[in-house]
Amino acid sequence: MSAGKSGYAHVNGLSLYYEIHGSGIPLIVLHGGLGSTEMFADMLPSLAKTRQVIAADLQAHGRTADIDRPLSIEAMADDIAGLVRELRIERADVLGYSLGGGVALQMAIRHPDRVRRLVLISTPFARNGWFPEVLTAMSQMRPASAELMKPSPIYRAYARSAPRPQDWPVLVGKVGNLTRKDYDWSKQVAMITSPALIVFGDADAVRPEHMTEFFHLLGGGKKDGGLDGSGRSNARLAILPGMTHYDILSSPVLGAIITGFLDARMR
Repeated sequence: MSAGKSGYAHVNGLSLYYEIHGSGIPLIVLHGGLGSTEMFADMLPSLAKTRQVIAADLQAHGRTADIDRPLSIEAMADDIAGLVRELRIERADVLGYSLGGGVALQMAIRHPDRVRRLVLISTPFARNGWFPEVLTAMSQMRPASAELMKPSPIYRAYARSAPRPQDWPVLVGKVGNLTRKDYDWSKQVAMITSPALIVFGDADAVRPEHMTEFFHLLGGGKKDGGLDGSGRSNARLAILPGMTHYDILSSPVLGAIITGFLDARMR
């Protein structure tokens, strides 16, 4: 899908690439680690039918060149808040997948006045939410791994759009350093007041127990919703059958679930 508008926002020393599709209530979408806005190519047309979708490439990803700064979830959340300010948007819905979900979550924690509704796809709130084998794989990501990853579709997408494709090993090393860091945002998650939807696959890289714990922290699943639905919280949980962490964005029902949540009336 071609962008209606694209450009670079100059925030925190970064030239942050973004695209704008459609019109309506603003919706920021944030891709996963090593990816770019291209990850949402299949979903953007449906989302942009009723919204102004703003897709951004995070630091060192896609068309956004790297700077002399480690990758940090918190810093990238501040970058996106800067993009929202530069585009003169008061509040936006924010959607993130995997690494981008962590950035979206930190947006809601660090810049709550900028977030209307929050959508997190395949995103844990703590590092121990990942399955042990996933943590092992993350711990092995280093610059030396980059050459082995070159036959992969994710590298080919990077090479098509990156301003300096030769920086691929730098990106892989920085993502590895980031994913090796421990974190637990449970206390901050419990303070979020924006309506939130969390989406996982039933074969996700995130443990099922962690999914339900996340839902509880957001205020969901604590009592019967009632015949009239008055007992529902403003948190929503969707678990998609047969979906993994790696193919969940291709789910044919994901777009409708997201749009239904963003359009729903809330208490």
